Formats: sequence, structure tokens, C-alpha cells
Amino acid sequence: MATRVLMAMSGGIDSTVSAMLLREQGYELVGCTFRTFDSIKESCLAREKGCCSVESIMEAKQMAERLGFEHRIIDFRDTFREHIIGNFTQEYLHGRTPNPCVLCNSYIKWGVLMDYADSLGCEKIATGHYARITQKDGHYFLRTAADTVKDQTYFLWMLTEENLSRTLFPLGDYTKPETRQMAAERGFTKLSEKKESQDICFIPNGDYRTFLHEQAGDEADKAFTAGEYVDAEGKIVGRHSGYANYTIGQRKGLGIALGYPAFVTKIDAELNRVQIGTHDSLYTREVRLRGGFFRGDEQQPVMARIRYRSHPTRACYKDGVLTFDEPVWAVTPGQSAVIYQDDRVVGGGFIE
Repeated sequence: MATRVLMAMSGGIDSTVSAMLLREQGYELVGCTFRTFDSIKESCLAREKGCCSVESIMEAKQMAERLGFEHRIIDFRDTFREHIIGNFTQEYLHGRTPNPCVLCNSYIKWGVLMDYADSLGCEKIATGHYARITQKDGHYFLRTAADTVKDQTYFLWMLTEENLSRTLFPLGDYTKPETRQMAAERGFTKLSEKKESQDICFIPNGDYRTFLHEQAGDEADKAFTAGEYVDAEGKIVGRHSGYANYTIGQRKGLGIALGYPAFVTKIDAELNRVQIGTHDSLYTREVRLRGGFFRGDEQQPVMARIRYRSHPTRACYKDGVLTFDEPVWAVTPGQSAVIYQDDRVVGGGFIE
């Protein structure tokens, strides 16, 4: 009997080609797309785009029908609001810069979606992520994708061994150009040329400031109230427009002239202060993590990434602290640090 797989579909090329490959390999698929946020009803950001919009849901349904398997639409809005939007809002209000995709993967795609798979009798779930899964010494690990440019293990570090044991990543051994070619070869020419969305799905035009005002109401007022710019010694050097408008390493839009290129180096939400300094003052060797795990060998060096597009940097890990061989720039509280040994994800945490 064919293995029954719940295929998470966004309507985009990656999940659709993943479905094609699994069908060709003999799996029995049930397609699903979830509704996470109704931006037309709940936000002034009326232009819906991204992986969870009405448009993308309908595209996913049409793709599943064209490929010949059933498709279901699931409403996850309450869970998404509680775990993802709630965290996103609170992180910004506390002066940190969140990455909602990391939590969405953990709580939604490999949380409530896994429960939904059980209810349908699906042994596994599959997605269009560029990542691989490997085993070592009887344990499951995430492994980086063949396409190092598209590799998405940074967003998946919170997945448990149980999650990984039940997951398929059909695109892990392919590059993005190869994925586009596979779509075209199978008669999906329009899909093969489809552009990717780089936006957060519930903030389609990148205007997180308006979104925070809508979600936090009066609580957001302080975050967007003018306050003091200070230097490294605490000396007041100007006025900012509200600490939630800034992130670590930001240079543009500061509205202050100090005679040298100034960068945001620290955000103090409690005092509504934004510290600024030089480019070089943003380098550090030690990074403290919270809410994470480590399943590697502490006696061996690791490679770690402190943001999605950063290059892995050699470090040592011990007791929740990464110590880098060379200083890293603009470490940002709220973002993830992901830890690798060889090409395996052996740990991660949120930057404190």
C-alpha cells in the first residue's frame, strides 16, 4: 500500500513541483493549504499576497486538482494569531527583531499541521523547503540543501527528531533552476516562471509599523514615541522617532548627523533609548542564546549563522554561548542563531 502523505501547498512552484515528484514516486497525496491571516478583514493592508492569501490558496487547490489528488483548506487563524502574530508583536515592543517564519514552522507546519495529518491517516508530511534529512547514530538531523543559495535549514532549526522522522523534503537534492526546469518539462510553463515572494505572509508590503499599531493598539504608542539617541557612553546626541522603527545595524533613516557614519548598536525598550555608534562597534565574538537546544559535540568546533543570509562562521558552543573565532557583525536580539557540524543542524536558539 502506498504511503499516505499530507502535502503542504502554497500555490507556488516549490510545493507544486514537490507534489509532482512525490506522485511520480508512488506516494498517495492529500494536498492542504492553510489560512493563517485574513489581511483584508483584519488589517488595512488590503493587498493580499504571500503564501497564505486567498489567491494562493485557490492556486494551490487548482494545482492539486490538475495533478489528480484531493485538496483541503484548513483554518489555522486562531493558532497563528496566538503563537506567531502575538510573538511578533511582543518581540518588537520589547526592542527585539523577530523572525516569524521560524516559529511558524514549529507551531504551525510541524505542530497543528502534524496533528491534522494524523487525523487523515497520513504517515508523513511534505513541504517545498530546500533542506534534507539525514540519520547519524540512530538520530535524525536536518541537513543543508544541495542548493546552498536556497538552503532553508535556518528557518527549520526548531524541528524535533519526531518531526524529521515523519517529513519529506523532495527538493533537497535540487537547485532552484532545476526546480523551474522540472515544472516546465511537465507542462507547467507559467508556474516555472512565477516569481517568489520575499515578504512576511501577513505583512505583504513590508509595512510592519502600521501592522504593529493595528495589532498592539495603545500598547504600541510608547514603541513609536520619540525618545533619545545616546552614544556608547550614554550621552544624549539626538532624538529618534520611536524605538520600534529601528533594528540593530540600521544606518539609513536615522535622521542624525554626527560627523561619521552612524549605526544602531543597541535598543533599550524600557527607557525608549536607541544607542548609536560606529560600524566597527557592532562587532562581537560572544553571542548568548535562549530557548534552544544543542545535540552536537561541544568538544568540536561548529559553524553558526546569526541571520538567514549570513555566511556560516566558525565558533565554539558551550552552555548557551557561541564564541566565534572571528568577530561577527550586527548580532540582533530576537533573531535565530543556527549551529552546524559538517552539513548537519546540531542546534539553535534565539539571540539574547
